[in-house]
Amino acid sequence: MAALLHHYSNLVPEAGCDEAGRGCLAGPVTAAAVILPDGFYHPLLDDSKKMNEKSRFILKEIIEEQALFWAVAFVDQKEIDEINILNASIKAMHLALGQLKKKPAHIIVDGNRFKPYKKIPFTTIVKGDGKYMSIAAASVLAKTHRDLFMIGLHNNFPGYGWNQNKGYPSPAHRKAIAEIGITPYHRKSFRLNEQLKIKF
Repeated sequence: MAALLHHYSNLVPEAGCDEAGRGCLAGPVTAAAVILPDGFYHPLLDDSKKMNEKSRFILKEIIEEQALFWAVAFVDQKEIDEINILNASIKAMHLALGQLKKKPAHIIVDGNRFKPYKKIPFTTIVKGDGKYMSIAAASVLAKTHRDLFMIGLHNNFPGYGWNQNKGYPSPAHRKAIAEIGITPYHRKSFRLNEQLKIKF
């Protein structure tokens, strides 16, 4: 694995942003914003999708302890249905940025879509979570916080396997929707009725 970079620009502090849960059938989309100290390094840190769950949760604690500033925000399934998943993902990133106790001078975002936030310069970076430490750290926090939320929901809705699939469209999750129906936490805009031939 190539070493992750600290900064994209000379504008500091620089906040990295990423989200988790865009491709899910249920639950919120979650975003994180992270400002790391210059000396931060951990050999496990990478794009959260390339890491196992144990490594992500180890890093969650380290990032939350050692980051200069970090924040996590959620946009729920109802708002996803209202404004669409792309807008909801960007809104979640804006909400996370708004919770940072230090205003960043520059924002770097994983992917290729973003909307201006408070006139702060930003750069979108495709696969940025595998290139820049702050984006990778944000991907870890977004993923782990969302996973914990879905594990909590599993206790109330145990039939969907959210403790395992976290709301993603696994075969078991799809089968449960077909057999049991949907919950208030499912995203109706994802047209599950067309995929599974069921009615909402």
